[in-house]
Amino acid sequence: MYFKQFYLGCLAHASYLIGADGEAVVIDPQRDVDLYLVEAEAQGLTIRHVIETHLHADFVSGHRELGERTGARIYLGHRAGATFPHVAVREGDEIRLSRNVLLRFLETPGHTPESICVLLFDHGVSPQPLKVFTGDTLFIGDVGRPDLVGSKGYTAEAMAGMLYDALHEKLLTLPPTVEVYPAHGAGSACGRNISKETSSTIGREATTNYALQPMSKEAFVRLMTTDLPPAPSYFAHDAEQNRQGAVPLDSLPPPPALPVAEFVRLAEAGAVILDVRDVASFGRGHVPGAINIGLAGQFASWAGTL
Repeated sequence: MYFKQFYLGCLAHASYLIGADGEAVVIDPQRDVDLYLVEAEAQGLTIRHVIETHLHADFVSGHRELGERTGARIYLGHRAGATFPHVAVREGDEIRLSRNVLLRFLETPGHTPESICVLLFDHGVSPQPLKVFTGDTLFIGDVGRPDLVGSKGYTAEAMAGMLYDALHEKLLTLPPTVEVYPAHGAGSACGRNISKETSSTIGREATTNYALQPMSKEAFVRLMTTDLPPAPSYFAHDAEQNRQGAVPLDSLPPPPALPVAEFVRLAEAGAVILDVRDVASFGRGHVPGAINIGLAGQFASWAGTL
């Protein structure tokens, strides 16, 4: 079995490539899918399956483009309501990559109604699952926010209750040695206290994760719904883009360069001016009224928020 984690620092986003017997699956792909195609080719793998653990709100995913470019099937939880061709998975559904390697889906609503986690088995090594890909249900040191789907008729309290059940009835019942691989790390707005680590184990999270410590369901709901920071306004837009599936990047025309006169006209009309240089360059001189968000660091999140 082949396994690789990809980590995109500016979004604190993790995605995964798993392969066996020439077939591969990608979990939670980023917008630019070329890196998975290059890696799969280098490993002699063909991408046949693309899994979205939920409709991501903090970034636009590459699931549809990766499916179109490879012919792979796309899998989402059956509550997603995606408008493109996909496989709507339910509890216990499986993908088999080889005689020994298979993926099994768990329904784990709470962060979103359609959230799923994915167990990875290699029966040539152990009859027990080796890894679990937890999306935004369980992070390292934290759990997913329950308040991001209010516009869909779900209260944060109701979602937090679902999350408690998913964590305690499914994830925490797994063997403590199962490795945990989430969709995000420190800096993501999808959690409040996410660790900088990019993997863990069920046993370690049960011991150290503040949200998994012994408490009643009522106490958990209060903890998860108190003092939440406002959700960035672009989150709802991104989630709907992912429900439809984004068009291929190559189909988007590059933005045209603006003549100075047109730039001035737009600026005077109230257009937002985004200066992406480093802070020292910005400090030496900039267009009045410009917002400075350097391309280094978490550019996408800050640009989307501001």
